[in-house]
Amino acid sequence: MKQTSIFLTGATGAVGSQLVQQLSSLNIGFKALVRTPEQAGQLNKLPNAEAIIGDLAEPTTFEHALTGIEKAFLLTNSSEQAESLQMGFVEAAHRAGVGHIVKLSQFAADESSPVRFLRYHARVENRIRELGLGYTFLRPNLYMQGLLAFKEQIRYHGQFFAAIGQARVSLVDVRDIAAIAAVALTEPGYEDQIYDITGPEALSHYQLAETLSHVLGKPVNFIDVSPAQMEQALAGAGFPEWQIGGLIEDYAHYAREEAAAVSDAVARVTGRNAIGFEQFVKDHCFLL
Repeated sequence: MKQTSIFLTGATGAVGSQLVQQLSSLNIGFKALVRTPEQAGQLNKLPNAEAIIGDLAEPTTFEHALTGIEKAFLLTNSSEQAESLQMGFVEAAHRAGVGHIVKLSQFAADESSPVRFLRYHARVENRIRELGLGYTFLRPNLYMQGLLAFKEQIRYHGQFFAAIGQARVSLVDVRDIAAIAAVALTEPGYEDQIYDITGPEALSHYQLAETLSHVLGKPVNFIDVSPAQMEQALAGAGFPEWQIGGLIEDYAHYAREEAAAVSDAVARVTGRNAIGFEQFVKDHCFLL
């Protein structure tokens, strides 16, 4: 095993699970914070993995495991407490002497943004800087895998919707985000850097529907809706109020075509081209 000193949060989510797989395939050891014995049991089956059972809301449950850690990956689930949880982790990492945090942030993070999610990510980034920690901020755009939330609508009704109009977004595959995170955690030269992470092109949701139709071999339509209609649909699907508000702000940001820029970060960091949307659909067509 190649010895290293890495601590992961968010190891069971979409990006984190990909990162775990990539570190494991590289034969690199790591610790990962999980919440349940069941998650710990699954993680501990992997070579070189050590599960730490704890809760980000209670730093005393994991802070001991940060001793001797050189680099930590910071990712939390989307929640109303995400900012406070991340701030708590940053403070605990600083106390424990962690030297470098690789934080999963968001494209266009800015404390003055009208989008609450972009504001909170920027505040956490700025706290990491204030404490003098080394950092790598990964700012991915809209996840391609987010489309899987519409898998039932696509499979049975041949449609999906959003309040975005004709605006283009440079969507990114979470596998590429994890690949950049793996490099930043295991190789030197990525300290105090910010990476906008996008796919290889900016596409409208109408173009996404065309690609889905082509790959799946059946008609798939995109339905543009108003923000009020999207809000009503999210409420009907059981989304909490804080998340509905944040998503409406997110999609207003996309609709203004503020997320159409294309970055070459995936190629620069990993040495290979970013995964395109057509490839994503081909790899996930069994779900759609």
